[in-house]
Amino acid sequence: MRDRLALLRLFRDAGPALTAALVLVVLIDAVVPAGIAVAVAELVRSSGLTALGPVLLMSGVMLAGQVAQTFRWPVQRLAADRIDGAFRTRVAALVMAVPTLDVAERQDVQNLVKTATVEPREWVDKTSGDGAVSLLESVARAFGLIASAAVLAAWSWWLVPATVVPAVLLRYVHSRQWVRHFRIWMAGVLYHRRWRYWGEVATSPAAGRELRVFGAAEWLLRHHIDDVHRHLIPVWSDDRVVLRRLWLALVLPLAATTAVFTWVALGTAAGDGTVALLTAVLTAGWSVFGLAIQTDDVIALEGARPVIRAATRLDHLIRPCAPATASPSRATSRTRPPLVRFTQVRFAYEGASTPVVDGLDLDIMPGELLALVGLNGAGKSTLTKLLAGLYRPQAGTITADGRDIANTAGWQSGLGVVFQDFVKYPLSLRDNIAVGAEDPELVVAAARDAGLDGVASRLPRGYDTPLSPGRRGGVDLSGGQWQQVALARALHASRAGARILVLDEPTAHLDVRTEHELFRRLSGITEGISVVLISHRLFTVRQADRIALLSGGRIAELGSHDELMAAGGHYAAMYRLQAQRFVQGFDDRLDGGGVG
Repeated sequence: MRDRLALLRLFRDAGPALTAALVLVVLIDAVVPAGIAVAVAELVRSSGLTALGPVLLMSGVMLAGQVAQTFRWPVQRLAADRIDGAFRTRVAALVMAVPTLDVAERQDVQNLVKTATVEPREWVDKTSGDGAVSLLESVARAFGLIASAAVLAAWSWWLVPATVVPAVLLRYVHSRQWVRHFRIWMAGVLYHRRWRYWGEVATSPAAGRELRVFGAAEWLLRHHIDDVHRHLIPVWSDDRVVLRRLWLALVLPLAATTAVFTWVALGTAAGDGTVALLTAVLTAGWSVFGLAIQTDDVIALEGARPVIRAATRLDHLIRPCAPATASPSRATSRTRPPLVRFTQVRFAYEGASTPVVDGLDLDIMPGELLALVGLNGAGKSTLTKLLAGLYRPQAGTITADGRDIANTAGWQSGLGVVFQDFVKYPLSLRDNIAVGAEDPELVVAAARDAGLDGVASRLPRGYDTPLSPGRRGGVDLSGGQWQQVALARALHASRAGARILVLDEPTAHLDVRTEHELFRRLSGITEGISVVLISHRLFTVRQADRIALLSGGRIAELGSHDELMAAGGHYAAMYRLQAQRFVQGFDDRLDGGGVG
């Protein structure tokens, strides 16, 4: 009942007008059988000119039923889509309300999000809108059952239980069969997903190359068949059980209607009723069983129940972690960069046996260019995510001008970040840069700062060109061009008020000459902004005011390029090794494709 009430409350998202229209069409559709029974009785009772009224009544009932049937599906779909859209928006807003990623990245939270925002691909996949609409249909069918029962009561009250009880029992048995079948199917859904995955791999052009070269087609098809059998053998077994029990679906209505109809027919023959009333009873009695056997709403409700429960569970998990007030926009961000201080910071990812950073001390001075270097896995990207407030340290503090950033309102709005695994949105170039902002001049300026203006001029629709080959008029970019888009996104934030710029491998896909030109421009653009730069190219970071070498979860070396080279430590050894490879002509960029 709790799940059903939750589904009914979702109709607030459909709106009063659409909800009223849906209620009207499903109610009309449900009571049409009772209306036809009454109209048929009146038609049989009438003769000559007196038949005009019953004929018009019959025509009106049938026309109303036809209109309801015509509009029912589009109204249902529109209501379900509105409910689903609002429901998924609330789930997304709930997850986005938490400024850190530690909750959102948890596997149980991710599973709940997938369940709550399911996109139907199989008959068992139902959305919140599907469940809400089906629940309303089941309520309407109950009204239709009552209307047909009222026609039966016109003969005698005992016809109602004699007909309705077997019909309700039939619905119960039929519903239980479908629910069991649903649960058997869901019990093997993991195998079903694996079977689908093998099928997608088999037809993928990229995977097809390797499968043919390595002769792995038979291996893949064997997995494909094994997984589908593991899933469907229990389903097929239940299908056979259902087929063997179909006699019950036949015997219940047949026995009940035979007994009732025979009794009423004999009574009519004996003069206890009219032929017209007999006709109405026969029509209404059969419609009771017709309404009872419709159990599609049972599957929709069973499939929507996990969706509703997942959203409720998400709310309980996430809401306590969300701040009481929203972060201010960039327009209210600070006008100068703060002094950021890491003090004995320790952080380990969930499930990891050792921390990524442990006892880390580091100051980021206002307006300086600080470079972070170190071997893979040293914690450079993790440190930037801690700086961005995406994770909270398990020990130690991160402060800005002496205040913990976790308690600093709008901290994240004061940063512009290029993440190493930046997102390629399948949107226009403008939206990829602005990510929701509305100032077109800032977009053009940020693109120019990132060296992207030349690419924009060659796109078919300029800044309005979709960066997705799957969209009409869309194109794809090369790895280097996409990286410039990500950089422009961060520079757009700095032009909009961000005072700290975090660049995590912002030029990994660019050649050395393009990278050098880019950083030459950035030196003037980022004046008065604190910049934290991560780059595997030490030739680039030597321009930094200070360079911090991470090792063992701590700052192992800290100083300018000249100071670290003079110290002759790990940084100096790494720099000399890279310089030797560069002289030999080694180009370490990752690139390909794009707009020429």
